[in-house]
Amino acid sequence: MAPSFDEGNALFDFVVQKGNGVKGLVDNGIKMVPQRYIQPPKERIDKKITNSNDQLLFEAIDLSKLHGPEHDQVVGAISMAAESLGFFQVVNHGVTLELLESLKASAHNFFAQPPMKKAIYLKGVSPSPLVKYGTSFVPEKEMALEWKDYVSMIYTNDDEAHAQWPPQCKDVALEYLKSSTKLVRELLEILFGNLGVTLDEAKFESLTGLKMVNMNFYPSCPNPELTVGVGRHSDMGTLTVLLQDGIGGLYVKLEEDHVEEGKDDWIGIPPIPGALVINVGDTMQILSNGRYKSAEHRVRTTSSESRISVPLFATPKPSEKIGPLPQLVESDGVAHYKEVLFGDYMQNFFGKAHEGKKSLHFAHNDSA
Repeated sequence: MAPSFDEGNALFDFVVQKGNGVKGLVDNGIKMVPQRYIQPPKERIDKKITNSNDQLLFEAIDLSKLHGPEHDQVVGAISMAAESLGFFQVVNHGVTLELLESLKASAHNFFAQPPMKKAIYLKGVSPSPLVKYGTSFVPEKEMALEWKDYVSMIYTNDDEAHAQWPPQCKDVALEYLKSSTKLVRELLEILFGNLGVTLDEAKFESLTGLKMVNMNFYPSCPNPELTVGVGRHSDMGTLTVLLQDGIGGLYVKLEEDHVEEGKDDWIGIPPIPGALVINVGDTMQILSNGRYKSAEHRVRTTSSESRISVPLFATPKPSEKIGPLPQLVESDGVAHYKEVLFGDYMQNFFGKAHEGKKSLHFAHNDSA
């Protein structure tokens, strides 16, 4: 008989503090989702609701065409996606398919370990400040927990990554980071070029000086209709590069002018073999003075099989100040956001549960 985790603090202690995670619940044979994971009805994801233009909106952009006669069309497609949806998919991006498959396999290998092997990286006890293993987002502050376990790896330099990242995934995660950083550079040059801004080495470093690779694990769920893998939020950084597996479950919120009458304003991002998902972060929205949009997104769970996703977050360092680029403020005639220290923005972002794009309010210029 599967144990009950609905009494007192037993679930929180088992899942969060002892590091068993959501996978520990599933491995214990639970038949129903514990009460602490049941989301309010307005936060649940109805996967039966779809829009007819899902595939059209997320048709992959072929980056190999940047080096041919269709260069301008590709640049236009990338810029338009960043201005409207904040999400797009790319293929022929320079990250090999073999690496992407190895990345998924290494993530499964990490989460397949016994709980005690993963729990050594729990917050507060991890032997490295660069590695954190956990579950949900900020479980201490969430009314309903997210159905997700994760390991987060911060990059400082190659030597520290090799020495401190988990051995099950460090080599492939580092290779993914390096390949993805080249992709981020290429995309940022396009996006800033579209704004009339040239990106030199110092500016690129200031926008992407802090890099993190996360491996997210969403165990199969007995009641997926009651839960979420990740609640609705936007990313705090500059750009995110995401590998999702073939199961799907990532949803993005559409701007009002993209919503079909009678349809939901959330649509699924269909998995495309070999593609990477790119999304604009809050930092990019602030820098562009609102021209580029950081999209609200979330993840549903599934009852069929466990899901893996691997994002690379390219963000400014905590010591960097971010604000609208002066050239854009001059042309727009107003700064829609104030200049803030990115470390303060991070602290605000991680200091509360996911709640859409509310974190962006921290930088709003109320006098604009």
